Amino acid sequence: QEEEDVPKELDRQQYPGGHLSIYFASQTGTAESFANQLEREGAEHGFFVHVIDLEDVEVENLLDEARKDESVSKALFLCSTYGEGEPTDNSVQFVSEMKSRIGGGEEEKKEDNGVQNGEDSLAGLEYCVFGLGNRQYEHYNAMGHFFDTSLEKVGAKRIAEIGLGDDDADLEGDFETWKDGVFWPTLKKLYVKEAIVSTSNGATEELPETPYVVEYVSAGKPAKIALDDVHSSSRYYFSSVDCPVKVVRELRSKEAEGSTVHVEVDISQAKGITYQTADNLGVLPENDTAVVTAVANALKYDLDAHFVVKSNPKHEWHGAPFPSPITVRECLSRYCDLTGSPRRSDLKLLASYATDPIDKKALLRMSSKEGRAEYKDKIVQSHVGLVELLKLCPSIQAPLEHFLNFCPRMVPRYYTISSSSSVYPRTIHLTVSVTETAKKDGSVYKGICSSHLADSLDRTIRIFDRESGFRLPSDTTKPILMIGPGTGIAPMRALLQEREYQKTRENKNVGKNVLYFGCQNRKKDYIYQDELVAYQKAGVLSDLHVAFSREQSDKVYVQHLLSQRAKETWNLIDDQGAYVYVCGGVKMGHDVQEALLKMVTTEDNRSAQDAKSYLDQLAKDGRYVQELWA
Repeated sequence: QEEEDVPKELDRQQYPGGHLSIYFASQTGTAESFANQLEREGAEHGFFVHVIDLEDVEVENLLDEARKDESVSKALFLCSTYGEGEPTDNSVQFVSEMKSRIGGGEEEKKEDNGVQNGEDSLAGLEYCVFGLGNRQYEHYNAMGHFFDTSLEKVGAKRIAEIGLGDDDADLEGDFETWKDGVFWPTLKKLYVKEAIVSTSNGATEELPETPYVVEYVSAGKPAKIALDDVHSSSRYYFSSVDCPVKVVRELRSKEAEGSTVHVEVDISQAKGITYQTADNLGVLPENDTAVVTAVANALKYDLDAHFVVKSNPKHEWHGAPFPSPITVRECLSRYCDLTGSPRRSDLKLLASYATDPIDKKALLRMSSKEGRAEYKDKIVQSHVGLVELLKLCPSIQAPLEHFLNFCPRMVPRYYTISSSSSVYPRTIHLTVSVTETAKKDGSVYKGICSSHLADSLDRTIRIFDRESGFRLPSDTTKPILMIGPGTGIAPMRALLQEREYQKTRENKNVGKNVLYFGCQNRKKDYIYQDELVAYQKAGVLSDLHVAFSREQSDKVYVQHLLSQRAKETWNLIDDQGAYVYVCGGVKMGHDVQEALLKMVTTEDNRSAQDAKSYLDQLAKDGRYVQELWA
């Protein structure tokens, strides 16, 4: 945080609790939204809240003098867990630094620059942690637990029990319960005590505070902004590249329900876009024109007006949220999530802008703890986004700078690249399952990104590359075992292309390639069938095992086929040093892991604990890679 943004002296009548720093580790924006919610609530509880991205802070900065009160720094860490127990992209560096501090020996207690690096290096920090996770994943809330224990190991003082939120159930409800029942009461008892928090007299109902000021300008090109001056959660808006889509083709048969498309993106003219085989591709979708027009009409915005976003001098500035000058049309199209279901806390904020008492009452009711069931039914399960909400509550009116504060930002969707960078250095291939769901009113909800990609032929899409865990063994003679049903075949297709390239173009000795694929019916959704058969005939694909789940009375999945070949699979892994790659849904990943664990216990006569340790070591060695989604 820029030092000039931090007040030199706090008004102790208004903020008897002093400074409170809220650090967030966020992958999709949820932890950041929770941080912003607490920032809005801070003053009423007596605290001046600073919201800080963990990407922008080093461990030693947790004791920043500008945010101390009587030698004590107070902090909350909102920590999301990404994938299989990994840190979010914006917290990787911070987590690495923390691990080095708690893992070093006596000789590493001091760094060369004199910064204390041992067990008391964060003495003076008083903290608590709320973890955001999903119980479908094996390492539930791993990062929340890591922060909670590691901070204490380096001298910080825990002031409240860790809170844990489950995105597979009611993450926002878990957070609300912990926030209101543990977090704020603990802080009030410790730091506010008997002080009376100064509040407004309530004579006038003011709009919520916003960090932005909108200034309308004549047309102009977006200004060049250094990434250090960009909001940390928006950096991909500035680094992504528009690239043309040259191929979109359906992979399922005409008889099949649903749609899976093969997409090819031309990166030959893109500056700064390169990739490695089976990397992740971040895709930033755009809102449909009709959606953008509907929102602009509801809020009485001029779509062709140009504006710039500046800092509200009364608020801490966290950086530019998106490029500007920009038109309202482009802003709504590219940077605002207009179709995703708003959170309950968003409804409470929206109620401030509703002029009709009926609209206000409905929004407040669904935002309350008592209105959870109604919110789930009428908003989440009905796929109601901001565009529909403005129709349901037409009295909502907000100046553009306020809209930019409460409207969620468009977040990227990540797809595992299904092409080899050696074979296709000028194009990126994607394998996309198109999301379409029938809504209660008879209309169809379409996934914004998958639909955007399915309709992208001869248009451009905004993309950026992100490294994945799928890396072939450096020793090409090692066998690989690939398990990827449905669109989980994407990285396996890329790996097969790379292995063929190594064999035929580089004349390397390549080990066995074994693939387990699964779909419902060979005549409907056996995607890439011709390619896989060709790989078999060419000797690139040594063994192909396909589970057709709906072709018989008993459903057969990839884990069943894997278990049937336990002895040969164990030989591949343990005797020949095979690398194992798994991609697909979380449940499938867990079932495959259970099959592997059973295989280790039966084929090598190990205990369940030893089998678990064996797989854990494979993962640490990069020989067991999973990319799963809930």
